[in-house]
Amino acid sequence: MSSNLIVRSAAGSLFAVLATSALAQERPDASLPGRAVYEKACAACHARPADERTPTFAALTAMPAGTLRDSMAEGGKMAPMAAALSDEEKRQLVAYLTSGQSAAAGNWTESFMCPADKRVVDVSKPVVSAGFGVDRHQTRSLTAEQAGLKKSDLKDLEIAWVIGFPGQGSGTGASIVGSTMFVTGGGRLMALDTETGCVKWAINASSRNTPAFGEIDGRKVVALSVGRDVLVVDAKNGEKIWQASGQAENNVGSIRGGVVIYKDKVIVPISASGVSAGMRPQFECCTGHGAVVALSAKDGKKLWEYHTMPPADYNGKVSSAGVKQRGPSGAPIWSVPLIDEKRNRVIVTTGENTSHPPTDTSDAFIALDLDNGKEVWKFQAMAADVWNMACGASKERSGPNCPWNIDGDLGTGRDFDFGAGAMLVKGTGGRELIVSGQKSGDVWALDADTGELVWNIRFGQGTALGGVHWGVTTDGERVFAPINDPIITGAQTPHPGVYAVDIKTGKRVWGFDAKPDCAGERGKLIANCETKYGFSAAPLTVDGAVIAATLGGDVYIFDGKTGEVLNKLETIGPKQTINGIAAKGGSIDSHSLSAGAGMIFVNSGYGAFNQTAGNALIAYRPKRK
Repeated sequence: MSSNLIVRSAAGSLFAVLATSALAQERPDASLPGRAVYEKACAACHARPADERTPTFAALTAMPAGTLRDSMAEGGKMAPMAAALSDEEKRQLVAYLTSGQSAAAGNWTESFMCPADKRVVDVSKPVVSAGFGVDRHQTRSLTAEQAGLKKSDLKDLEIAWVIGFPGQGSGTGASIVGSTMFVTGGGRLMALDTETGCVKWAINASSRNTPAFGEIDGRKVVALSVGRDVLVVDAKNGEKIWQASGQAENNVGSIRGGVVIYKDKVIVPISASGVSAGMRPQFECCTGHGAVVALSAKDGKKLWEYHTMPPADYNGKVSSAGVKQRGPSGAPIWSVPLIDEKRNRVIVTTGENTSHPPTDTSDAFIALDLDNGKEVWKFQAMAADVWNMACGASKERSGPNCPWNIDGDLGTGRDFDFGAGAMLVKGTGGRELIVSGQKSGDVWALDADTGELVWNIRFGQGTALGGVHWGVTTDGERVFAPINDPIITGAQTPHPGVYAVDIKTGKRVWGFDAKPDCAGERGKLIANCETKYGFSAAPLTVDGAVIAATLGGDVYIFDGKTGEVLNKLETIGPKQTINGIAAKGGSIDSHSLSAGAGMIFVNSGYGAFNQTAGNALIAYRPKRK
């Protein structure tokens, strides 16, 4: 096959697509004034990061300008570090870091719009997936009828189309209604035709979470976070209905997990914590904490808010740098909330504390009353997990704000929080359970009525970026847990793979142990191939088959009953696109897997955490005879 392929889009236009080119990027322009700003304010941490979660200089230069700006804005991870910079210096910094990226027009989606008579979004069609969790119970599970795919179809798949996003970043997961999928990427919220990939409508909206589909006053809508706000648009045409702050009072933070539309409310999780700010030795660590906000679905007015702890205050401790410490802080909510409509509750999972004193709301499940946000029950999976990004692999390699180094505190921080949200399933005798996986490698099942522990199983020792990182799924009989466990230090004993657990007993049914595959060209294409080969992205179940993906860019399809590998798809490397933007696949992570309308959709190229960057949305269909 030649390196330049001519393909015809759904709109009938011809595009020359450079299929073998790498993602276009050059080094930033060193003559720009932003270089001096970077050297002054950023290089100390990002030139040679001590922690893998800190982006390298190369990773920063691949990030979209909007992502960089958001990180320095109020509530952003880098806001404390950027506090001493003027607005002009921040502008110069972003301009410098992005100056090596190939320019892409803000209206890049115009090149592959659907024909005028094919741009109708039929919102009367069945809802296949209402967002990240697929359904309100966050099961990430589809029947053959819902997905338009049988287990046998998944054994032989081919690429139907690929979209390349401008710059770096692979986009988000999708909500799907009929033959339309709603997805974000390249600074746009788009309604795409599932069969061809052409664009029905698109608007400017940069988001890190899967759009949520729902209904407000009889009108079908799409909701998502944009910066610190929640945006609700008409699903038919993308017309804005309302945009409002999603923030809790005096506690600005990111909306990382994604929002949920339920009846008259939009439920918003907040991931404020101060986890990154702790890296700065002169920062009075730490402030910020998790919260849940309920907005009126009609107009975005705040109805209630819940805080995982009271505001931080000085806790009487002083760091080795002579800086007063504050707390409590942390217990952010990284995941998508679960709606338990039977009990009229919203259930969230939380992260670790970031400074002392520890609270009983960190690393926990928390059930709230949907009417008023009052706490109904909570279950803490791990107590006193106090950690922030000043902490290194050991006490000696940690900064002054690491809790391990605060005078009189040995600390027990392991960064074993919940990145995965909760899901609702049926156990023995119809008893309903709340289930989730933790970065410790644990999978927990609680009684949905009381929050009491029913069973628990653990896979490996866990890591700061795994075991269960972003989510679990179920086929109604088994829970499927992806274990990531990237090797960060040589002392770790990783346990990456995919494991099935019997819902009723909590016993292991089968397991697939992942191994690195770095032979030949593949080893060159995958960043840190020998250490990053686990399963981090939230998996998906379709007709009893489990779809899971790796940091090495592979999609595995397992038989849910036996664990047999039915298929393996390789997404790494350059891809032929329908929209004229050179693209390549990379690591698959976070909210990357979706299915519906007889197809599987994979966002490939999640470059955070020093993984393999890319910018491809790949659609697979059963191979045509």
